[in-house]
This record gives sequence, C-alpha cells and structure tokens, in this order.
Amino acid sequence: MMSLRSIVRSAPRALTRASASTVVCRSQAAIRTSSLSAFRTQSAALRPQQASAFSTSIFRSAAANANETDEELSLKLASEIEFEQDVKENEPIPTSVKDYMENGPFKIHDTPGKEEVVLTRTYGNETITVSFSIADLHNYEQNDMYDEDPALSDEDAEGEGRSQERDGEPAEGEEDLEGLTNEPEVPCRLNIVVEKPGQGALTIEAVAQEGAIVMENMFYYKDAKLAHGANAETSHAAQDVYPGPPFGSLDEDLQILMERYLEDRGITQALAVFVPEYMDMKEQKEYLSWLTNVKKFIDA
Repeated sequence: MMSLRSIVRSAPRALTRASASTVVCRSQAAIRTSSLSAFRTQSAALRPQQASAFSTSIFRSAAANANETDEELSLKLASEIEFEQDVKENEPIPTSVKDYMENGPFKIHDTPGKEEVVLTRTYGNETITVSFSIADLHNYEQNDMYDEDPALSDEDAEGEGRSQERDGEPAEGEEDLEGLTNEPEVPCRLNIVVEKPGQGALTIEAVAQEGAIVMENMFYYKDAKLAHGANAETSHAAQDVYPGPPFGSLDEDLQILMERYLEDRGITQALAVFVPEYMDMKEQKEYLSWLTNVKKFIDA
C-alpha cells in the first residue's frame, strides 16, 4: 500500500480537481480560439494583399498562450511547495530517528539530490557499509497501484460504504485515520558490506520492514571492490562470481549464527526501525527541493 505521506499528498490534488478542470477548459477554449484565429488568418493569407498579416497574428497568439501556461504552472508549483512545507512543519523528526542519529553506531552520509543513503562504521579491523535508496519507496507505490484492480476496488468500496452506513460508522468518503496509520510499512532493501583488509568482503542483501531485518542473499568477494560495484566494470565482474545458495536454504543454525554476526556489528532491530522512517523523511525533503528547482527553472 502507499505510504501515509503519499495518501495525504493526493488529498489536495483531489480537492482542486474541479479548479484544475476549469483551467483545462479555459486552456482548451484558448486553444480553440487560437486555432480559429489561425484558420481565419491562413485563409486571408491566400489573398496576396494580406499575406503579411499571417506571421504576426500566429506568433503573438502562441506567445500569449505560452506565457499564460507558464504562469499557471508556476502558481501550481508554488501551491505544492507550500503544502509540502506545511507537511514538513507539522511532522517533527520521529524520536526513533533522532535517537539513532545521535546515539547509533553508524555515520550517516546523505548527499542532497541523490537517492542513496550510506551508513558507515568500523568494527575492529572491519569496515561496515550499509546503503539504501528512496527509489524503493517510489517503486513500491507504483507496483502497489498497478496491482490494484479498479473494478474490484470500486465494488469493495461500495460494499464497505453500505456496511458502514448500516452499522452507524462513517460512510464512504469520510476519513479513517486509524486505517491510514495501519498501512503496512514499505520494505527497504539494504546492501550490507563487511570488509577486512586483504581478505575481501562479504555482501549481504537484506530487507528492513516492520522492525525486523530479513536476510535474503550472501556473497563473498576476494576483491572488496566488487562488493561496491562503483562502476560498470566492477558490477559486471561481480556478476561472474558464484553467488552461493539463497540464504533461506542454508542450515537453520547457520542462518541464526549469521544473524547474530550482523547484530554484533550493529545490524539490529534499531536499524530496522530507523531506515524506513529516515527514508520517508529524505523522500519528502528531496521532493520539496525538486519542486523548488522546477519552479525556479519555469520562472527564469
């Protein structure tokens, strides 16, 4: 299911759909007027004595429409920016995120404008890197929308609305904040790399969701550079390395010991809680920055 922020974002768009339709109608009317004017001018252009009137009227009309569209787009972007700023102000940093940033064992590397977040720490002679990306949030929401059957959703909504009306509960269309807060958490994919000098690296693919970390695959690379895939060459070379069996098919005792191995290095439940919440915060920050940059470009 979509995240709570995505559901909230869709609300103002739904409320302004009527006004947006009005804008579209106005734009379409302007286009029809422009097209009629162009047709009349083109017909007049067939007469040699009026040929000079063709180019000036067409270009003036097109320029006027372009300026109007730019202004409407800038105003809409300003409205979205204001909404996102209100969301940011009304959503304080979660306590779990603040505590982890202040007391967690990892150093956070978050570059503005980039999707990936990297966590690093040392443990004895080991260098440990954990990376995740806000792209997972977008991909999850898109897949969730594609998986829904509109026809079935309409039928379910109609049936639920009738049932709620019979039971004296809020009818269809009314807010159900309790239902929104019970949305399942977005699964966050983690790429965990444990390096030792001169010994290569272990790479663990895992998922953080619902306060737990689930390991999926584990790789060993003699060359630690292959664990990071910094460029196309190393990524291609890493694909040729024997990947090992899926983690879930390993001996149960081996799985348990490997999970303890990661917990000793800070891959714990606290990290599983921190990552999804931090990812949601970063997505909101990056989206607000993106809106601001687009508006500046349109207004320039």
